[in-house]
Amino acid sequence: MADLLELSARIIDSGHADQPVNRTTNELSEIADGLAMVESFSHSVVVDAGDGLIAFDASHVRTGQAVVDAIRQWRPTPIRHLVYTHGHADHVGGSTFFAADHPVVIGHENVAKRFDRYTFTSNWNLLINARQFGGISGDLNLSMGVGNGEGGVAMTPNPNARRFLPAGTLRPDREVGLFDRMHIGPYEVEFHHARGETDDHLWSFFPEQKWVMTGDFLIWNFPNAGNPQKVQRYPIEWAAALRAMIAREPELLLPAHGLPIAGKERIARVLDDVATALEQLVADVVAMMNAGETLDTIIHTVKVPADTLAKPYLRPLYDEPEFVVRGIWRQFGGWWDGAASRLKPSPDAHLASAIAELAGGADVLLRRAEQAMGDGDVRLACHFADLAGWAAPDDPTIHAGRAAVYLQRRKTESSLMSKGIFAAAARESQVVVDRTTGPSDS
Repeated sequence: MADLLELSARIIDSGHADQPVNRTTNELSEIADGLAMVESFSHSVVVDAGDGLIAFDASHVRTGQAVVDAIRQWRPTPIRHLVYTHGHADHVGGSTFFAADHPVVIGHENVAKRFDRYTFTSNWNLLINARQFGGISGDLNLSMGVGNGEGGVAMTPNPNARRFLPAGTLRPDREVGLFDRMHIGPYEVEFHHARGETDDHLWSFFPEQKWVMTGDFLIWNFPNAGNPQKVQRYPIEWAAALRAMIAREPELLLPAHGLPIAGKERIARVLDDVATALEQLVADVVAMMNAGETLDTIIHTVKVPADTLAKPYLRPLYDEPEFVVRGIWRQFGGWWDGAASRLKPSPDAHLASAIAELAGGADVLLRRAEQAMGDGDVRLACHFADLAGWAAPDDPTIHAGRAAVYLQRRKTESSLMSKGIFAAAARESQVVVDRTTGPSDS
């Protein structure tokens, strides 16, 4: 089917996304002869190599079975090779459903190290992903696609809910360093490593067909280069990888999230726009760091132009530029933000109690938060709401007000990461309220 290519061409060329671009339908579309994509969380891109299939990514544990079922309906041929674009759970967790075919699993040499880290920090990753994807306590809510709430799909219960990485996740059999090349059936396939969203990312290229599988180097949202809860991202190398793809002059681009793109010029334009946005952020942040500015000043100064963020493949619906600014600072400047008092700070609760004493009580701080929210100063409102909550950790009235502030703040945000964290803050305070008054009906 050419429908996805026609849709992406119309959206890119018009500059307006009038339909969802990130969808988790678990439906397969044939993109070219012998090439298909299952739109899921993440997608699985599949190539028919004659006596076997090559699958790029296995999707999540919750969607892996549906992805395999869709592939089987397209081709009954066994999946002989499974390529991990990187080791995130939504790309590898579904591999247990591919295991019956005993595929050769290809991944970067850091994928196994990532798996070990996920085992070591399993509960932490369950917690932060619950916040990031809606904050549903005790399990992950992945119904929102990649960061924009589009194309939700009902998920079946996760049998590995208490493990971040499912126990049956397949480990790579063939590890790639900086570069590797394989001949699979009639195809020559190149595997290129570059750091970007992760340190274990591969993008793949079919030089004869001019197909590029980008993984998460392109997600049809602003790049996930500054996630506030997760490990370091690499915007400089990310942009360089996009420029390396452009140099190969691909004619068909298959991402792991979002729509496929056809046409050398169109692909180059999209990749250049994303690379340029990242490069400019890095240049602006580093210039201010070199000038001795604090993180506070940089965060409130460095911006991405609105017309850039309006592009249908650069909207800040998942990550956002402010978080990337912080990631750049962390990469080059460490964790300290430049404010001397925050080098070795007082506990939040102690500071808040002292401020509440000066102000006349935690209720005064909460009223100031509500006033700021009414004035449209949502950032200041949240500061005062937190101070009130920390000063009165067991007061249901204070925490009902704090929850209301954060729920209102959530409505003002565009990115899933902000929405998830602010919703989680509201739930924290709702727990205090429920402890005294009983659970709410909301």
